[in-house]
Amino acid sequence: MTTATSDLLAPAAPQGTIVALGGGYDTPLLALLAGLLPTRTAPIEVLTTATTHDPARTHAAYAKVLHGLGCPHVGHLKVDETHPADAPATLDRLRAAGLVFMSGGDQERLTEFLLGTDFLGIIRERYQHDASFLLAGTSAGASALGGQMLVAGRGWRSLLSGGIDVVPGLGLLPHLLIDQHFIERARYPRLLHAVLAYPHLLGLGLSEETGLIFRADQPAEVFGDEVVVLVDGHHLTVNTYQPAGGRPIGGQGFRMSLLVAGDRIALNAAGLA
Repeated sequence: MTTATSDLLAPAAPQGTIVALGGGYDTPLLALLAGLLPTRTAPIEVLTTATTHDPARTHAAYAKVLHGLGCPHVGHLKVDETHPADAPATLDRLRAAGLVFMSGGDQERLTEFLLGTDFLGIIRERYQHDASFLLAGTSAGASALGGQMLVAGRGWRSLLSGGIDVVPGLGLLPHLLIDQHFIERARYPRLLHAVLAYPHLLGLGLSEETGLIFRADQPAEVFGDEVVVLVDGHHLTVNTYQPAGGRPIGGQGFRMSLLVAGDRIALNAAGLA
């Protein structure tokens, strides 16, 4: 029996679990996360880096719900202007956490404070090798998970060249480009534009109270009340993307799926498996 060279070089599938939610009412997500923990006494850390307004209040609100779900250990992991990501005590808490939950807000703060840090290296290492590790993000915390990250683009103008901004994400789901509050904020145009700019990535539009669970060696599973929109640009026959200029851009050959709770879809680094 022989093994193809490409198989030998292919990285092993991550062993941890990632949950991405499109924002909105988070309590059902917290119940789902509590159920995914190996034990409800596992340490939980709420990472409020993206939250600019009263992050302590945000942590307290999540902790109250999680305590009610039988999770007694809910810490506030502070990484911001005055709390460096690589502080030894912070890294120790990160290594011990069973769940790291990234709150919403401004996703650029997550990349600003985490890219290039030991903190992010530990998250990547644990997601890759630790089957008990759970990472979750809501809203901005979900958008930051992808290989690239949408940070601007609004309405019809987002279908004009130069009408969106896309920057590198945290790269934990490197083959994806994730948008959030997708249906509620009419973000179809900017996700289509982003896929034209990065056709090797799959675009995911997460509605509020709706998301995806990425488990080791399993298809991604949709949960929640609304719809996940998947935009696949791997088979485009026309792509008039330009990075600037203010003119309309076009594309032909998109493949689009509308996914609802219970739907499963196999995703890999090349797109759809």
